[in-house]
Amino acid sequence: MIKYPFLDLGKVNEPYLYELKEAACRVIESGRFIGGEEVDALEQELSTLTHAPYAIGVSNGLDALRLILRGYIELGVMTHGDEVIVPANTYIASVLAVSDAGLTSVPVDIDPVTMNIDTSLIDKTITSRTRAVMPVHLYGRVAWDNTLVETAKKHNLKIIEDNAQALGARASLDGLHGSRMTGALGDAAGVSFYPTKNVGALGDAGAVLTHDRDLAIAVRALANYGSDRRYHNIYRGFNCRLDPIQAAMLRVKLRHLKEENAERFARALAYNNTIRRDDVILPEITSTVVDNVWHQYVIRVTEGKRALFRERLADKGVATDIHYAVPPHRQPCYADTLGQQSYPVAERLADEIVSLPIGTGTSVRDASDIGHIINSLDLSNCS
Repeated sequence: MIKYPFLDLGKVNEPYLYELKEAACRVIESGRFIGGEEVDALEQELSTLTHAPYAIGVSNGLDALRLILRGYIELGVMTHGDEVIVPANTYIASVLAVSDAGLTSVPVDIDPVTMNIDTSLIDKTITSRTRAVMPVHLYGRVAWDNTLVETAKKHNLKIIEDNAQALGARASLDGLHGSRMTGALGDAAGVSFYPTKNVGALGDAGAVLTHDRDLAIAVRALANYGSDRRYHNIYRGFNCRLDPIQAAMLRVKLRHLKEENAERFARALAYNNTIRRDDVILPEITSTVVDNVWHQYVIRVTEGKRALFRERLADKGVATDIHYAVPPHRQPCYADTLGQQSYPVAERLADEIVSLPIGTGTSVRDASDIGHIINSLDLSNCS
């Protein structure tokens, strides 16, 4: 029997039920089901939070990245066949967005401590066709440093943040335009509001954030059938609009983001203060800035013990998950393009990582209890 579930979305939304129902009724009574005041208000609130001047609500996080890349193509910044540098350790959406735009992904191996892109390796992968680098703030940890910024400036590269997992996180140094908030560090960013995120919709939703007015105009048009005004289509666009019912839900959840992130930090700290095993590597916690909002709490189980570790925890009533068990370059759909390449650190981590419960429904006491259970596990039967 599972005593400590990995995630219970019912419990996630339970504290906000009254506000969510009130917001839903507001939309229903308005009679406005595409665009309108709720979407406009959410966009303004995202802009205020991140200090990105332009925010465009869209259908989901993958579409947010697709629209950014397609927007750059329409503006002549990129063309089909150009290259975008991505981390080898990421959810496949990062890479899908690149290939969907007719661009080429160039994976770079990762730092084993942060599990984010190893920025010291980026310069070695740049060619005459490289146009952008896409840092992914994976698991909620900010992927931003001087090396990334200096390399991008040196080669005149766009920095496109995949900010699907780190809304509300803050870097330790300025972004390109002064803001230190994820989503406004680079030239543009894609945001996901998938229900499991720190700010989760009650369905699919996403947003594009940018400092570039021309890109914002292009993205807004592309998301609305390529139309800049009614029956006037300047691009061969898509239907990637954000529903106002989801915008209303997100406005409720966004008001509680700071509290949510603080609670996740407290759970991560409880884990780090409790777990003590030689075969378990814990994520690093820094206290100088809010550089990790702990969308996931990811440990590494070494010595080939992961399967037994998860089995033993399940026996003790602790649910776990893996984010992500198969890197994009090892997925069947990229066998013909990326499959022949090797990224040793990302591949090793894919065999070791385990996500422990950290969302709403897991208390600080629960995290401490799970930590003690981990310390007591007998993994001696592992072959």
